[in-house]
Formats: sequence, C-alpha cells, structure tokens
Amino acid sequence: MNTTFASTPRGLLVALVTAGVIGGAGAGLVTGHIARAEQGPASATAVAGTATPSNAVPGTSALPSFAQITAQSGPAVVNISVSGTRHANRNASAEDDDDTPAAAQQGIDPNDPFYQFFRQFGMPGPGMQQRGVPRDVPVRGEGSGFIVSPDGIVLTNAHVVKDADTVTVKLTDRREFRAKVLGADAKTDVAVLKIDATNLPTVKIGDTKALSVGDWVLAIGSPFGFENSVTAGVVSAKGRALPDDSSVPFIQTDVAVNPGNSGGPLFNARGEVVGINAQIYSRSGGYQGLSFAIPIEVASHIKDQIIATGKAEHARLGVTVQEVNQTLADSFGLDRPEGALVANVEKGGPADKAGLQSGDVIRSVNGQKIVGSADLPAYVSMAAPGSRLTMEVWRQGKPQELVAALGNASDKGTQVASKDAKVARGKLGVSLRPLQPDERQQIGVDGGLLIESAQGPAAKAGLAAGDVLLSINGTPAKDVEQVRSAIAKAGKSVALLVQRDGSRIFVPVPLG
Repeated sequence: MNTTFASTPRGLLVALVTAGVIGGAGAGLVTGHIARAEQGPASATAVAGTATPSNAVPGTSALPSFAQITAQSGPAVVNISVSGTRHANRNASAEDDDDTPAAAQQGIDPNDPFYQFFRQFGMPGPGMQQRGVPRDVPVRGEGSGFIVSPDGIVLTNAHVVKDADTVTVKLTDRREFRAKVLGADAKTDVAVLKIDATNLPTVKIGDTKALSVGDWVLAIGSPFGFENSVTAGVVSAKGRALPDDSSVPFIQTDVAVNPGNSGGPLFNARGEVVGINAQIYSRSGGYQGLSFAIPIEVASHIKDQIIATGKAEHARLGVTVQEVNQTLADSFGLDRPEGALVANVEKGGPADKAGLQSGDVIRSVNGQKIVGSADLPAYVSMAAPGSRLTMEVWRQGKPQELVAALGNASDKGTQVASKDAKVARGKLGVSLRPLQPDERQQIGVDGGLLIESAQGPAAKAGLAAGDVLLSINGTPAKDVEQVRSAIAKAGKSVALLVQRDGSRIFVPVPLG
C-alpha cells in the first residue's frame, strides 16, 4: 500500500532518511566535530526540573521531569549493533553514488587506523582487493530499541536489522546478548527481537490517542553510537503521511533524532512509550528539526502478529486514491476538501467486487472519518485480510454505502496516486478525438478520448498530448460533444480523470 503523494515536494523524497543504521560499511567510525554549547541566560536545568517558571501562563502545569523519566525508563532502552556482509561486484570509485566510501568498497576494515588515509587519497591499502573482483564487503551499523517484555522481547526498526548476520543487544548495565530476529515487517518498519534473559526492565506502553500536538515528548537512543542519549521536544503533528511507500500515520516531532536513534522509544510526559523513532527529514543527513515516529499501536499490532505467526499480514482494498483539494471538492459537489478520491479500481479486486468506482470519494470506513487520502491506506493496512470494510462513499453528488471484503496486501496493495496536477485558471483548452480500436486495445481502455493537444489551463494543470480523457466529474467521456456539454454544465471547475502510461489520476482544472 503506497503512500506517495504528488503534493509532496520532490526534494522530500530524497531528504527523508532512516534514522537508524549508521552509514553502510563500518559505520562505527565517528569523524564529526563536537561543538561546545555555550550556556545562555537561562539554565538548561530548568527544562529538566519540575518547578513552574515564574513567567508561566496562569493555570498551566510544570514541565515534565525528563530526568525522572530517564531514570525510570532508561534501563529498558537498549543499543543494537549489527554486522553482516554485502556481496559487491562492480568497479567502485570515490565518486560513486553509493554512500559507502571507496576504501570500504574495496574491502578494508573501516576500524583500521589507515582507513581514513586510504579513503582520502583513494589508494589501495593492505588487504584491499582489486576493483571489479567479486568480494564480500563487511557492513556494520548501530541502532536503538526497547524492551517490552521481561523475558527479552525487544522492539526496533526493521531497517536496523535488515540483512544483518549478527544482532547484538547491549543493556545499560553493559551486559550484551546475541539477539534472534523473530520477524520484521518492511511495510511498517517494525522488527521484533528476542534475547535470552529474564527479569529485564521494561517500558510502559502509552496511548497515542491521548497525545496532542504541542505535548512534550522524549527520545532515548544511540545517535552516532553515543549510547543512552536523551533528547526532548514537542509533538509537531499527528497522522503525518510520508512519501516512502509506507501506510504508517507517523507522529511528527521536533525531538533531535539522528542516525543511530532508529528503533528507540518516544516517551510522553508520563514516561510511557507512544512511538518508535524511525525517520528524519534532512537535506544533510543529520537532524534538521523534523523527526517521525511510528505510533506504538501500530508497532504493538505488528509485534503481536510476529510473535504469534512469525510474520505480519496487511489487508488491501485494491484502489488507487488521491487527495481531495478545494478544486476537486468543488468539482464533485463536496462541502469541504476531505476524503480519499478513487482514481483507479483494480479489476477483480476487493473494491471492484464491492462496486467502488473511479470518481467515488471515500469519506469514512467502519464509522471512522477519512479526512486525507493517507487515512484510508493507514486504516486498511492495519485491518486483517478477509475482514469487512463498510465505506461511506460520495458518488454523483449523493452519499452511498458500500461493503468490501478486504484482500491480502501480499498480492497487490492499495496505492496512493504518485502524481498530482498543478492548479491553473481559465478555460479548458484541449483538442480531443475518439480512440481507434487498436489504440484502445493497446492502451487497455474501453472508452475515452485521446488528447491531441493541451493549451492554456489544461496544459498548466499538467495535461499533455497523448493523455487519455476517461471522464469529467465522474461522467464517462464518450464523445467530444458529450465533453462540451459537461463543460458547459460544470461550475467553476472540472475534475478530469486522465490515464497516462497505465496510471490514472483526477486532474482538477478551474474554468474561466
């Protein structure tokens, strides 16, 4: 179930990075500078204390005691180190797109004192193999995790332990255990580990429903290998969708999270875990004020499945959905831009069997309101395959109820449209012609009109020659006259269902 949105800036796709395994091969080497933080007029101890500031707003409570939370829950937070090998067979160079340094690509141990020397000058070092020769490159990394059961069940991120041959869990009392990966779910980025120990300290599990934007939160982890580091901040947003092919409704915070924090817990002000720190938004690879955590309910749901069956299963609906903006809401007669607009329905899938159609706007599922398109895949992904989904749908200006029996996401997933169109002003400006029988067979459509040229607002909205117009405001585009009639009857905007390169999307076009 993809959650990639066209409305998201393209740069965000590059900037979203996992906050876990430290840099590829031999990332245990820390080469950064430690800057001194000069103490300002206000002492930092005021933040960790429990006293109410003298200038506090009347009626507000004191800041949480981060020191108390750390003392109580810190022992249940663990450091996770992984090691493995990566088979390489290519001509490596210092200018490669791979983040792995050339020295590491050639086989030298990054912990070797001469590693940086050979890396700097691009010279072959002792034990280095010739480029282009098949070899196994050592890969090391570090992450974080937390104990949820006294018998050794540990939660972390799936990407922390991905492709690891050896996983070692280190406690705050310096004991180390070889961990077994019980299971990992790439879709939610949750992994469950087991260590052979008893009477271990555990964290308290909280409830994200009680978490509000602006609440204090605390993270404990091992950024850049600095074990048991504590950082604090506030909740910036909830239910945040990211363009990372995930269906997780992330918790966004401004807590400082860096590589190595991945898999570590996010605590609320009561010392309860409400999330697993997983990703950051960064243009540099380091923290820039935007961190994202997996809600603990999602992680617990995956944990229970993995412990019971060794794997996690997700349901699927079989649709491609996109955001409803104001222009689309006007086109479909909605009172506000909410819901998940169905751009395409998988033939023979659960949605198709339930009678869902392109142009339907899903406004609620099983009584839960769908505000943004990301709400739908997040809900469906957590449902069990085979369960029933009752949908309140907006179709042709009227509400309608449909019921679907959900399928299994291991087959095909619910997708979110990966493209969006820019809004423009003015008249439509498209030249249309009917499709020839061979064109329909080649494109794979039963009807529609070929766009031969697009000008004015249509071109600005993203339409181009070669696109196939399938419908206008949910009404199939059968012929040119029918399109002209639909445009004449439309209000201040129209929603055009267009197919391009096998993908379908609604394009909103305001009319002059």
